[in-house]
Amino acid sequence: MESVNALVSSGYKPLTAMILAARGIADGKQANSYLCCDAPLIDPFAMTDMALAVGRIALAMERGELIAVFGDYDVDGITATCLLTDFLRSCGARCISYIPGRLEEGYGLNPIALHQLHNQGVNLIITVDCGITAVEEAQLCKQLGIDLVITDHHECKDQLPEAVAIIDPHRPDGGYPHKNLSGVGVAFKLAAALCGDQEAVLNHYADMVCLGTVADVMLLQGENRVFVDRGLAALRQNPRIGIAALMEECGCDRNTLSSSAIGFMLAPRINAAGRMGKIELAVELFLTDDPVHAASLAKALCELNRQRQSVESEIYDQAIAMLPESSPEAIVLADDRWHQGVVGIVASRIAEEYCCPTFLICLDGDHGKASSRSYGGFNLFSSLTALSPLLESYGGHELAAGFTINRHNIDAFREQISAMAADYYRDDLPRTTLDIDCAIPPELLTMHNVESLSALEPCGNGCPKPILMMENMVIDRIRPVGNGKHLRLRLHRGKHIVNAIYFSVTAQTASISQGDLVDVAFVPQINEFRSERTVQMNVLDIRPSCTAPCSPEIGSYRALRRDMLTPQAASLLMPDRATLALVWRYLVSVPGSIVEEVPVCLCRKIVRWSGTGLSLAQLMTCLDIFSDVGLLQARHLHKYISIRLTHGPEKADLTQSRTMQKLLLLKES
Repeated sequence: MESVNALVSSGYKPLTAMILAARGIADGKQANSYLCCDAPLIDPFAMTDMALAVGRIALAMERGELIAVFGDYDVDGITATCLLTDFLRSCGARCISYIPGRLEEGYGLNPIALHQLHNQGVNLIITVDCGITAVEEAQLCKQLGIDLVITDHHECKDQLPEAVAIIDPHRPDGGYPHKNLSGVGVAFKLAAALCGDQEAVLNHYADMVCLGTVADVMLLQGENRVFVDRGLAALRQNPRIGIAALMEECGCDRNTLSSSAIGFMLAPRINAAGRMGKIELAVELFLTDDPVHAASLAKALCELNRQRQSVESEIYDQAIAMLPESSPEAIVLADDRWHQGVVGIVASRIAEEYCCPTFLICLDGDHGKASSRSYGGFNLFSSLTALSPLLESYGGHELAAGFTINRHNIDAFREQISAMAADYYRDDLPRTTLDIDCAIPPELLTMHNVESLSALEPCGNGCPKPILMMENMVIDRIRPVGNGKHLRLRLHRGKHIVNAIYFSVTAQTASISQGDLVDVAFVPQINEFRSERTVQMNVLDIRPSCTAPCSPEIGSYRALRRDMLTPQAASLLMPDRATLALVWRYLVSVPGSIVEEVPVCLCRKIVRWSGTGLSLAQLMTCLDIFSDVGLLQARHLHKYISIRLTHGPEKADLTQSRTMQKLLLLKES
């Protein structure tokens, strides 16, 4: 409370102060530093090899050599390519850009591209958003007589490529204080070093730097906050012709543009060009000065994005059908039918839904190209490094990575990555947790307080949108909207009524009914409809309220399943007769033949129904005991557990359960 008062005294509104205090910020000075969007930019020459890169590029311009900017096919790579290409041309350089075909060439420098550029007479290649692992390709450049300058922001391996200069904030011998620049952020630093006026370069290219930084989910701290804040202002006030056309085509209001709108509206449409093999559309969009051509390009990108969504849906359905019945620690799937440009999105979706790292492999003959996404902090890059003997090549970072693998190594990879994930997730808490900033009473959710949250912008990685919770809310009304795909809710506590929107759920999948007493996790927002502004919750999750203890501890149950439970833990875990009877009575009382719930929500409902404390580990143990003796059948469906009562024998002896026998033996040992 002391921190909240100090922040309010510094001028922050109560709700904003509560959120900042919950994030460990004690006073106005810390808050101003955390939210600062006008900090001075760091000298680009603080980056290792920057002087070498500037010297070689300046020499190329002086000699009239042909320079190629070699990029990547995602938003970060496209913006980096366009920024540096446009800047060099504006300086009078002979400059072309090259982004490899995702399907034909794959990621990064490759022999096909290098031979093509050599034949075009290129003397110098500058990579952006790629190149840090291109050891063999750098040797080919040397053989072809092409000088190479690498700019990248991905993790370095033990061996760096041989190049004129290597600019990467992750270099182990580098001292640049800001390690979290995007690829376009590094490209901007190179342009600034060449220009000598960092502010002038940022004024001209802030929109591109912002787009790439947000789309690549970079940490919005330090220089990145400056880039995104300045870029959002540029996009709202005076966007370049192509981006203005894209915002118009997809219905993105530039006056209220936020980092969230970039992530959900603009970035997917720009990314669609690379995913669907039409990268030139995105490059032209950034570089064109023709409004008519820009409108045509924007329309084409939106159509490509619709095609991408259709392909994504097809791959998702195929991948889900291939999943094993039991919940895996890591998902590794492979198929010859899949589109290399789209599997990364599907991997991200599956990782979130199934709460584990996901690897989707597109097979072509004896080889496969994989896209992978992390979950819960599992480090993909270090994991792939550990398993590199099974891989042909790999690259990326902690949260997203790609690799190539021989078809015959996939089973071994699946086994070993699953073992690594199982070891990583060996903890006492559920994997499907949602971190909230703070719980608030309904009276704090006012228009004035919600508007004050703009002080936290720009929001993103490192400074997320606030997630709040209200406890003990009664659901007054549930109304399906959007052809039944979403829910509108009205909730109350006492005299306070709150409206809410809950996307991509039904009442059944959310396990809620009118009259339920619930805790709601949400992002506060202002809804504008027909010129009327109202406060509403954007619901992220709903759980049953309960007053008795309900521990989410699950570690002891996992240890039991893995035969790693200690005798002492067995004594605490083993349910007594009253606990078994409580769980059974609840299951019998539920209408219908099948109970399907998120396990922790089922536990909370039992606690609320009975007023008796219960841990998640004990509940899962009870279910196993009932299953052992034929009283029910339970299936784990990723986040959910599906329970069908069979009622089994008339007098089931629970002491004969395999689970109970195991606990009794442990307890007596």
